[in-house]
Amino acid sequence: MPTPATGDKAAGYVARLSSLLLSTAQLLGSPSAPQAGDAARKLRRQASILIALGAVVIVVLMFGLDAREIALMPPRGAAGLWPVRVLTDFGKPAFVLSSIAALLMVVTLVAPIARGGLRSRLLHLAAELQYLLLAVVVPNAAGEFIKWIVGRGRPFVGGHANAFYFSHFAGTEAYASFPSAHAITSAALAFAVSALWPRLRIPMTIYALLIVASRLVLLAHHPSDVVAGALFGIIGAMAVRYWFAARRLGFAIGHDGAILPSRGPVSEPQRGCP
Repeated sequence: MPTPATGDKAAGYVARLSSLLLSTAQLLGSPSAPQAGDAARKLRRQASILIALGAVVIVVLMFGLDAREIALMPPRGAAGLWPVRVLTDFGKPAFVLSSIAALLMVVTLVAPIARGGLRSRLLHLAAELQYLLLAVVVPNAAGEFIKWIVGRGRPFVGGHANAFYFSHFAGTEAYASFPSAHAITSAALAFAVSALWPRLRIPMTIYALLIVASRLVLLAHHPSDVVAGALFGIIGAMAVRYWFAARRLGFAIGHDGAILPSRGPVSEPQRGCP
């Protein structure tokens, strides 16, 4: 039979866990960082430049390289491509999102029983994992909507190396080539991880490039599809980073509007307060 002390500990844990979960409502609040406006303007400039350059590259690839590139790739389903098929799964949205969500769940459950500095670090890590999760979710959601509208056929869907097979609003796997979800996921994850931990920028860039290359080798996408996916992923992760920074979650905004990872301690949410 549980003792009163045990019951008190359980009730305290539930209260702290509930307070931690409610603290995520801060994401829905208004921006509180003084330089949020400067950061928003900087984000708009950067996004506009990326979109303009990306659009040019995509059009050039569509007309000049897409059909040629897929004609050079090995046959789809070739037995020797099994290492590439294993590699490409590490960029699958379901795999990446489930991995981040599982880690976030563990941190969320452990943080209420931690003490002192460890709890503060876990709370900060929880905010960072929330950013990683949303940085991948948001651009993927937008990408799925664009896939449905564009309805671009995957390589050889018409039996030939033709980059201009379309069936708008088809909503089928065969016509879901543009943009690449794997490219969105790997680029968004690479940007988000690098934004939080800059020292990981090089390995995360290599990871994203390998995932993108695997989609081309497996004839899952045209080159312009993966460029568009990377563009979606980076801009989406940038936008989510701004959202967190404007609310002082995981990031800080400098006087020039630059967004930097925040390494300050995170105070424990007050019981009963969102």
